[in-house]
Amino acid sequence: MNIALILAGGTGSRFGGDIPKQYLEAAGKPVIAYCLKTFAEHEKIDKIQIVADEEWRPFIQECAKAEGAESCGKLHGFSVPGKNRQLSIWNGLKDILEYGGEEDIVIVHDAARPLVSKRIISDCLEACREHDGALTTIPVKDTVYYGRDGKIESLLDRDRLMAGQAPEAFRAGPYYRANERLLPDKILQINGSTEPAVLAGLDIACVAGEERNFKITTREDLARFEQILRGYCVADDFIVN
Repeated sequence: MNIALILAGGTGSRFGGDIPKQYLEAAGKPVIAYCLKTFAEHEKIDKIQIVADEEWRPFIQECAKAEGAESCGKLHGFSVPGKNRQLSIWNGLKDILEYGGEEDIVIVHDAARPLVSKRIISDCLEACREHDGALTTIPVKDTVYYGRDGKIESLLDRDRLMAGQAPEAFRAGPYYRANERLLPDKILQINGSTEPAVLAGLDIACVAGEERNFKITTREDLARFEQILRGYCVADDFIVN
C-alpha cells in the first residue's frame, strides 16, 4: 500500500491567531482541503492517515467528505500530535504499522502545503521502488556563504545545495526503525523528516519539487496562496479554478 501521512497538528505559532493556519479559509475552503483533495484523487494513494488534535477531527472529516476522501474509503484514521513534527510522524508511523506492512510506502506531507501536485506524489512513490525513500527538493538560487562570529568564512558550492520540501516518502519498516533509534531525546532535535533516514544510512533519492509547492508559515504566505487561487492557475497537473 501507499499511505499518505498528513501532518495537521501544528499550532501555527509563527503565523499568529487562534486558528492554526491549516484550518483557515482560502477561496472558500480550508487550507487543508486542497492537499486532501489531491491525495484523495491520486490513483496510487490507498490510505490517508492524519495527525491532528482531537478537537479538529470532526472539522477534518467534514473537509474529507467534501473532497471525496471519505466516500472513496481512503481516510483511514487519526494520530495524536507529538511535541515536535518528528514525534507527530512517529505517532503516525506506529498507527500505520498496525494496519500496514514494512514494505508499504508512507508519504509524509504538511497540511499547510496545499499546492502539492500529483506529479510530485507520483515521482516520490516511483523513487521508493528503487530506494529506501525520497525527498522533494528545489535548487538553491541565492549565493550561500558559511559564516561565524559575524564574519564570512567561505562560499558554499551552490550547485550541490538544495532546499527540502514535502512530501517525503519512505519504506515504512526501515523508516520506523530509523526514528526508533533516536528515542527518547534525539528525536526532539530533528528538523527535517528525512534527517532520521540519513542518520540511519538509508538510501534517499531526490525528487524535483516546484516553487509553488510552498508551505504556508506566515500571513504573507497565505496572501500569496489566495492570489494564486483568485486566478485560473494551471501548473503541471494541479489546477485551481
